Amino acid sequence: MAEGMKSLVRTTSLSTKNSWIKFDANGHSSLLDVDKFEIMHQVRIQARDLRIIDPLLSYPSTILSRKEFIVLNFEHIKAIITAKEVFLQDPTDENIIPVVEELKRRLFQGDDQEMNPLDVEIDEDDESSFEFRALEIFLESICSYLSARTIELEMATYPALDELTTKINARNLNRVRILKSALSKLTVRVQKVYFNQIDGTSNKLITLREYIDDTEDYINIQMDNYRNQLIQLEIFLIAGELSLSFYALVIGIFSMNIPFTWTKDHGYMFKWVVIFPGFFSISIFLIIVAYARKKGLIGS
Repeated sequence: MAEGMKSLVRTTSLSTKNSWIKFDANGHSSLLDVDKFEIMHQVRIQARDLRIIDPLLSYPSTILSRKEFIVLNFEHIKAIITAKEVFLQDPTDENIIPVVEELKRRLFQGDDQEMNPLDVEIDEDDESSFEFRALEIFLESICSYLSARTIELEMATYPALDELTTKINARNLNRVRILKSALSKLTVRVQKVYFNQIDGTSNKLITLREYIDDTEDYINIQMDNYRNQLIQLEIFLIAGELSLSFYALVIGIFSMNIPFTWTKDHGYMFKWVVIFPGFFSISIFLIIVAYARKKGLIGS
């Protein structure tokens, strides 16, 4: 019973079918809808090597080289390359279709009987060139794909940064935050491809990162400036509140309905009671502002 369950689990795990396209050295292609077991049988690949391109598993980008085949897992491209055949997974995917067209164009050698014998001889003597030519096409496709994603990110980022420097608000800040996160992820993806053709893309991402950092520094300076303005406003408000509190205190004392003897026959003092506290309150306000300006708390 236990052996039957193990066999059932094994059969179920291997019976999941995936879509493939197979190319041979003559450029002939055929669509395949097969499971892992069939791929293992055709390529003579072990299960542990096939796991690298399993769509249900998350493996990092890598190129696995064996004596009889190469397993490629880069971004959206998952392929197996042998000396005479190429197996590419998910040929109907929108990102894979251009790769399929490029393989058809560049791997095709043709069956034309009028082909130059010299060309045929060269191809026969250089059988190993097929797998390297296929690998080159895949690597160029990956570089082109990442370069296109970089251009798209540039086109979205530069206007967003310009808009942020013009108007600082939550919407623009969140937009730049999302773009910066996308930039970090794309940079990591590009750094996994150390090929000469990717240097230009990497330089673009570095330049874009520096531009974002410069914009962040500018935004921080602007935020510090706004913060300083708020501090200055707070100082003015506190000084004004203190001055008005003193004025209100004096007026409140003299306006109390208490029968003081010195309030009789001194009605002419009303205006001086109003003027002097007012003058003194203004003096307090000016003294506070002058002291704050001297200490550099507010601008000139």
